[in-house]
Amino acid sequence: MAVLALALIFGTGAWFYARSLDKNMARTDPFSEITGGRPAKAVNGALNILLVGTDSRDPDAPMDRAGEWRADTIIVMHIPADHKQAYLVSIPRDLYVPIPESAGAGCETGQRRKINAAFAFGGLPLAVRTVECFTDVHIDHVMAIDFAGFKQVTDALGGVDLEVERTITSIHKPYRKFTKGTNHMNGTEALDWIRQRKQFPDGDFARMRHQQDFLRALMDKAASTGTLTNPKKLNAFLRSVTDAVTVDQGFSLTDMAVQFRNLRGENLTFVTSPHLGSQTINGESVVVSDREKALTMYRAMSADTMADWMAANKPSPTGNG
Repeated sequence: MAVLALALIFGTGAWFYARSLDKNMARTDPFSEITGGRPAKAVNGALNILLVGTDSRDPDAPMDRAGEWRADTIIVMHIPADHKQAYLVSIPRDLYVPIPESAGAGCETGQRRKINAAFAFGGLPLAVRTVECFTDVHIDHVMAIDFAGFKQVTDALGGVDLEVERTITSIHKPYRKFTKGTNHMNGTEALDWIRQRKQFPDGDFARMRHQQDFLRALMDKAASTGTLTNPKKLNAFLRSVTDAVTVDQGFSLTDMAVQFRNLRGENLTFVTSPHLGSQTINGESVVVSDREKALTMYRAMSADTMADWMAANKPSPTGNG
């Protein structure tokens, strides 16, 4: 999300400002255990960034080791070599996949579990390894998003407009009501909305859609208001974004600023990893991948031909048909 948000200042000539933000961003090393780390990826070609988000993690828990936190959001963002578009593929957190024994182990080791268990078993390093084994896509950078921190991001923009597809009552205190139609939400309300899932027929897939809508709304709001031309507003927005994310050691905000200056909300395409829906395996409900469709899509990602795959497939919002 920091990549997308900071794309909004790329045309302002604020390279020095991006450099100061870059120095202040929290860092982690998710690649150290994977074949001894990997060289920094140049940003002048196609790029794959693993975005993981949670709004329930202990903020003091180490991201690079096993812990008690799990990801609420798992997205592989593919940016083609021409840098004119970004494809964000949401991976259901209950997707049933092989999880290697460790971040340095082969893909054939370990056991099959829900993909977000990888975060609890081995932190971000094992999560990266698991995603790479499942997708066969090389991950160049990692960004961990604290969705609770996005309350400040949203408020810095004066709130966002989100579409509510059906009237529901939140399952969380103070049990606010969301009315069908376009709702203007502040940070607290927006975070409450994107946490809802039990009131929808497709459960967790609805939650994923709402998160996608939320990220797009943040981009659109920042680009369509006076945020870009108001130094005070811009500073509050960017500081709140960078405060809410942790990135890998090789992530360079200044390089991203140059390469992705043309990205906007309308250039983002959201899709969900193809799947066959939920099934019960070993007594637990899991999401089963559509192996053939998923393999084809991730091969297109690796080959930087996602535009062709999208044109040929036109997947549904939930990705399962």
